[in-house]
Amino acid sequence: MAVPSPAPFKLGGVHHVAYRCRDAKETMEFYRDALGMKFSKAFAEDHVPSTGAYDPYMHIFLEAGNGNVLAFFELPEQPAMDRDRNTPEWVQHLALRVDSEADLLTAKAHLEAMDLDVLGPTHHGIFKSIYFFDPNGHRVELAADIGTQEQYDELLRVSQPMLDEWSQTKKAPRHAAWLHEIANAANAKTHPG
Repeated sequence: MAVPSPAPFKLGGVHHVAYRCRDAKETMEFYRDALGMKFSKAFAEDHVPSTGAYDPYMHIFLEAGNGNVLAFFELPEQPAMDRDRNTPEWVQHLALRVDSEADLLTAKAHLEAMDLDVLGPTHHGIFKSIYFFDPNGHRVELAADIGTQEQYDELLRVSQPMLDEWSQTKKAPRHAAWLHEIANAANAKTHPG
């Protein structure tokens, strides 16, 4: 198989990521109050600009920090929203970065004070995460990087061999088993016995 040539352009980052929501105002208020996102703009149209189809919508945009934007569509004339029932709930999620483990714990306390069910922190070897659901049923992750440069370099080194082995066997390769060992050791210290 021929190796494709690199793309003849350079990406400048993610402009925005869009999800569907049940209620635009409720969603904006949740992300503003729970995560401190700034509501930056909204568009409401009766026709979809790209296709011309009649499908009234409210499109809201929230600043997620560092130039990243999270957007939502409320579609009142479409069937009620649902999730992909053939994919486990934990798979499709939005992961947002926090600066430190301390910030992760502060976020957890804040979210729990809002009566949200928060799972974690979960130790992933090179980062720790907490998980919760927004009012639309979307799973949200907050993650704090804790790995060393050597660990990130090693993951980069083994990523292609891991993917190649997975593609052939569909079984978890052992190239980065050390990640699980780090997480298991940390979890044993946190939860002895």
